Amino acid sequence: MASLRETLARTRQSFFGKVQALLGQSNITADTWDTLETLLLQADVGVATSTKLLERLHQRAKAEGIVRAERLHEVFKHELRALLESPPHATPPSWEKTRLLEVILVVGVNGSGKTTSIAKLAHWYQQRGRKVLLAACDTFRAAAVDQLQIWGERIGVPVIAGPPNGDPGAVAFDAVQAAFARKADLLIVDTAGRLHTRHNLMQELRKVHGVLRRAVHEAPHHTLLVIDATNGQNAVAQARGFTEAVGVTGVILTKLDGTPKGGVAFAIAGELGIPIHFIGVGEQIEDLEPFDAAAFVESLFE
Repeated sequence: MASLRETLARTRQSFFGKVQALLGQSNITADTWDTLETLLLQADVGVATSTKLLERLHQRAKAEGIVRAERLHEVFKHELRALLESPPHATPPSWEKTRLLEVILVVGVNGSGKTTSIAKLAHWYQQRGRKVLLAACDTFRAAAVDQLQIWGERIGVPVIAGPPNGDPGAVAFDAVQAAFARKADLLIVDTAGRLHTRHNLMQELRKVHGVLRRAVHEAPHHTLLVIDATNGQNAVAQARGFTEAVGVTGVILTKLDGTPKGGVAFAIAGELGIPIHFIGVGEQIEDLEPFDAAAFVESLFE
């Protein structure tokens, strides 16, 4: 399993390593603030979140009489952690069984790593004693159904699917019935992932969401958005669209090992107030782990 430090290597080397060098043995100057802002923007932290962070650092530097850059470095790390921990946390999906049937709806655009993340998520819960069932509701893309079925066979998790181009809502309903019949306690639902700007996609997602709500009390109990970190600020726009459609409660952040723009994690928390619940740290089935804000920030500066 890849380590978090290895996963964040490109982001650390490209940007946050430069931040660490900037906040070294020197006094804080106007150039320090300007360079710090530039580095944050280059890491795809985003304008709004970068501004928020810098304002907070200015306030603390003034209130605490901070004039040395190395002291600002520690304050900066503290503020980054606070930002990641600040969204009003919906309870992350627990590995412990709390309901007769718990439903996780997973959304995201094609290419974000959604189907693979669902397989990793299923394996993660399976390893902790949950009886998992998968629903292949991306019926408009045959490759997505095939991919999910292949993963299901590999990890020994049943997949409920319907006919090509069939009704995703009908597949969701059938999956709920199958989950009850087989005494599964966790149903993870894949969904269509065409571009978030297409109205018909969001209508389909709302329909699946409604079917689940009618079939299981308070379902879906969690709605996780899979975000490809390589998309940077575009991922923030995607998150807005999906949140408006189905009320995203948490994020799975993927492909952090393939981008220098891991700073998008801070934009997600700062601009959207959505907590990150899991991150992908590699290509293997075991390479998914619960998000730890403190460990994430430390790995950026090691």
